[in-house]
Amino acid sequence: MKLLFAWRYFKSEKSVNAINIISWISVLAIAVVVAALIIVFSVFNGFEDLVKSLYADFYADLSITPSTGKNITLTKDQLNQLKNIKGVVAVSLAAEEKAVLVNGDYQSIVTVRGVDDELNKVSNISGHIMRGKYALGTTEKPGIVVGVGIENAVGVDVEKGLYPATLYMPNRNESQHFGSIDGMNSFSVNPAGTFMVQEDFDNKYVFTNLGFVKYMLDMKEDEYSSCELRLDSTMNERKLIKRIQLILGDKYLLQTRYQQNQSLYTAMQIEKWVIYGVTCLILMVAAFNIIGALTMLVLEKQKDIAVLKAMGSTDGTIQSIFLLEGVLLSVIGGAIGITIATIICVLQIKFHLITLSGGTFLIDYYPVKLLWSDYVVVFITILVIAVLAAWIPARKAGKEVLTLKS
Repeated sequence: MKLLFAWRYFKSEKSVNAINIISWISVLAIAVVVAALIIVFSVFNGFEDLVKSLYADFYADLSITPSTGKNITLTKDQLNQLKNIKGVVAVSLAAEEKAVLVNGDYQSIVTVRGVDDELNKVSNISGHIMRGKYALGTTEKPGIVVGVGIENAVGVDVEKGLYPATLYMPNRNESQHFGSIDGMNSFSVNPAGTFMVQEDFDNKYVFTNLGFVKYMLDMKEDEYSSCELRLDSTMNERKLIKRIQLILGDKYLLQTRYQQNQSLYTAMQIEKWVIYGVTCLILMVAAFNIIGALTMLVLEKQKDIAVLKAMGSTDGTIQSIFLLEGVLLSVIGGAIGITIATIICVLQIKFHLITLSGGTFLIDYYPVKLLWSDYVVVFITILVIAVLAAWIPARKAGKEVLTLKS
């Protein structure tokens, strides 16, 4: 019954046309802000998914590194135990060190990552080759796959491979001469391919085979920089990690993909909720129109309020009617905004109408992803702000002491 009164007040003609105008202005203001909020959330979701997919192609599900020091020791027995754990799909070993890549007059400081053949089962670097091919060569004849930023900086020829580059790496046996040529080992390497994943990786990493890097760094047979695992997504990740930790002990640091990039993921979430907070402030400003519309409506409906009270309606009943009127204005505006935002997002997903400028990103359009959780958050926000905005005029309506004129 209260909702029926609220609905009749919303659609009925008012004696003062300004009340209708202000009511529809409040509806449209809320619709615009809600549409903007859903669209912004969806774009953030799209970029977050894109970044996560790129990082998933580079980082493994689980990384094993030393808790202290630079390298880890994994015996064949330990590796076999890891491989035999139910839920561990693949195990890849790596050796990593900073180096200088020289090509004629050009040079660049890079991070050389020696990997084994299992890397393709753990990550997807080979799926991001832009030019050339994913060929890491052998210990005697190493090949390198470089990031696109390094390719541009050094000018290596990865397609024809006619001119080898030179890789300088630290000589662990001559650490006292690290500042001179005696402190470096050098080797000719054949540029084989260029990958493009993300700028941070493209400007930093060079991939080659594990045996070559271990030879250059004079590492022992069971010595590595890290061990990366691909886990079965259907298994309980926490239980798997605990079991692996029990096998290896406390000398090893186990990090999930999220933990390896915790600052990035945290920053993305903070940015999203900061935008939400700013948009809520705008929504609250839009809600002032509701206060104005309801205040004028209370003045308009004084006679109706007097009749209702004469028929036995309590102050709470009158207050509830005008509270529902405010909620009704907000819900209608929110529904219009959600509909508009959904149509825009669906069109963007299907037709990529809005493009990214610059042409330096992996995609040339704004990625969008709709989540039901965003709709729930926005809807609850609308209701809360509507109740807060309608409370003052509704309370005033309930407290009105009116008498019917004869």
